[in-house]
Amino acid sequence: MGKAGGVKESGEAASKLIDARIAELGDWRGKTLAQARAVIRAADPGIVEEWKWSVPVWSHAGIVCTGEVYKQHVKLTFANGAALPDPKGLFNSSLEGNTRRAIDIKDGEAIDEKALAALVRAAAAHNAKKKAK
Repeated sequence: MGKAGGVKESGEAASKLIDARIAELGDWRGKTLAQARAVIRAADPGIVEEWKWSVPVWSHAGIVCTGEVYKQHVKLTFANGAALPDPKGLFNSSLEGNTRRAIDIKDGEAIDEKALAALVRAAAAHNAKKKAK
């Protein structure tokens, strides 16, 4: 992402960096990231877009998830995924840790938008509860 890679931004500036990343990809990964982003934003009106560690980050009272892009998959990493209910079994990566959980989405795989939205809402609620303590 060039010189913007190490920049930490939030709000409109971060949204523009995320827009640029999606456009820069120009393939199934960009479309997948854009679709995941739309679901995340629709699931929680209080979500804040950020750009940290050269990746999109969505936060609500703390990090909800990040959107990393690799050659073979798009990875949505939930910062506190191990504490979240996952009745649809979306988490398929980073399962060995005590905190994070991730969803790896490969080319041609569909996103279960309803289940992803539920995870986003659960993550935001978890963060708010932790922050309230």
